[in-house]
Amino acid sequence: MKKRYIIFIAAVTSMALLAGCGKAENGQADTPKINQELVYATVKDINDMNPHFYPGSMPAQGMVYESLVENTPEGIRPLLAKSWDISADGTIYTFHLREGVTFHDGEPFNAEAVKQNIDTVQHNAVKHTWIKLSTKITDTKVIDENTFELTLSEPYYPTLLELSMTRPYVFLSPKDFINGETKEGVNGYNGTGPFRLTEHQTDQYAVFEANENYWNGAPDIKKVTAKVLPTGETTFLALQKGEVNFVFTDDRGTDSIDAEAMDRLAESGDYQVVRSEPMNTKMIVANSGKTDSPAHDKAVREAIWHAIDRETIAREIFSGKETPADTLFSSNVNYADISLKPRAYDLQEAERLLEEAGWTHSSGEIRTKDGRPLTMKLYYDAASLSQKTQAELIQNTVKGIGMQLELIGEDSSSIANRRSTGDYDLLFNQTWGLAYDPQSTVSAFTSETAYYHATKGIAQAEQLISQIEKVMVTTDEEKRTSLYSDILTKVHEEAVFIPLTNGNLTVVAPRSLQGIGFKQTQFELPFESMHFK
Repeated sequence: MKKRYIIFIAAVTSMALLAGCGKAENGQADTPKINQELVYATVKDINDMNPHFYPGSMPAQGMVYESLVENTPEGIRPLLAKSWDISADGTIYTFHLREGVTFHDGEPFNAEAVKQNIDTVQHNAVKHTWIKLSTKITDTKVIDENTFELTLSEPYYPTLLELSMTRPYVFLSPKDFINGETKEGVNGYNGTGPFRLTEHQTDQYAVFEANENYWNGAPDIKKVTAKVLPTGETTFLALQKGEVNFVFTDDRGTDSIDAEAMDRLAESGDYQVVRSEPMNTKMIVANSGKTDSPAHDKAVREAIWHAIDRETIAREIFSGKETPADTLFSSNVNYADISLKPRAYDLQEAERLLEEAGWTHSSGEIRTKDGRPLTMKLYYDAASLSQKTQAELIQNTVKGIGMQLELIGEDSSSIANRRSTGDYDLLFNQTWGLAYDPQSTVSAFTSETAYYHATKGIAQAEQLISQIEKVMVTTDEEKRTSLYSDILTKVHEEAVFIPLTNGNLTVVAPRSLQGIGFKQTQFELPFESMHFK
């Protein structure tokens, strides 16, 4: 059954690619014009670009807004703050700001603007509980025009890491505030970044033009256009025709075209495919807190883990471009290189676990326990080319061990809402990413807007919460390492985050484009560093 299923998927993919491989009249695929402009395909609109909320496109916001500091492979580096000092007790951060920086509307960037932005985020802190820094800030102070002081209630080691994120601690011109706040919306989207938003037609396109007054030098790329297109053949044809000339993994982990299409474009000689190092773990989140769901049962969660063929997913669905994941975090993530008991693809072990837990074949194909059928809903992003295929493969496999999954595709915002409200059995998701982990994903274990419902039903939920609170404030590196080991061991043993593959980011771009790279913040791209040769 599994082999026939994979062959079927491959055949459908091949047919779609052949259908999309049109040629220009000269027998060659159309190529983009080199004119210092990038037009990229995106499956969703840039949405609300208010940087103090979360509906907006992260790649788009990353072009427009900046933070005090930047997370790089070499560690935290200056950005809008040229330097900083930290008090001996770890509770006061003093930032020395760059001089002469202006927002896109000409307003000066200074300590008062920093205070106004951070204060308005804090005034709406209920929206930001997933980022623990929001619960630690007790005071913000303007020392002078270019000096800003941030005071915390206690030491918090990820402070600079969380200040470097794409949102919410980035800076919008105070002129764009409404009644001194941003929580009810904004009047404009003027940041300090290398590009400024100049045009937006909802669900069609958005245009970003180079900020010629950018403090770090005007970008060589003068225009970046985000064009809304469905994933798959439509985007593939648009690349061939030159209607778009750039695609990349979006902020839901979705690629606009599949791996075979990327390889075909690269083979044409007109495009290059550039992939980052592994940055995140794609996973299925199980709702342990939903007591009327089989997902509440640890044995069921473990059985699902054993019933997923990660090797096949990585090889067939991702064409070997991603690697099988055995743990929530890969070993290159800080504090995550620990020994955890592996759970291999093993259907016999999955059946044994279910039998021992009382899920039996009393009648029909679906197991039951106390009269309740072993059925669950698995939610996936309807716009993702890979999630639906993975869901179908998993659905087909678990049927063989007496489990029924109903597959439901929804848009990413609906998935996020289910995650925060607990209205799910199982759903696809992924870790925050290399720059943020393990601290951000681990913090989200206790956040009601993130993974609280996944972890609240486990046997040691209270102890887990206590350990997470401690690990974020300890200044003792040895103690922090030990706490992370305990935390990651608990969630691994409870099987609430079922890993699938280690994902990376992919860019498909004109062969002549230089300076392509990736940021630690995962979904931002350094468009300001790119240029045509």
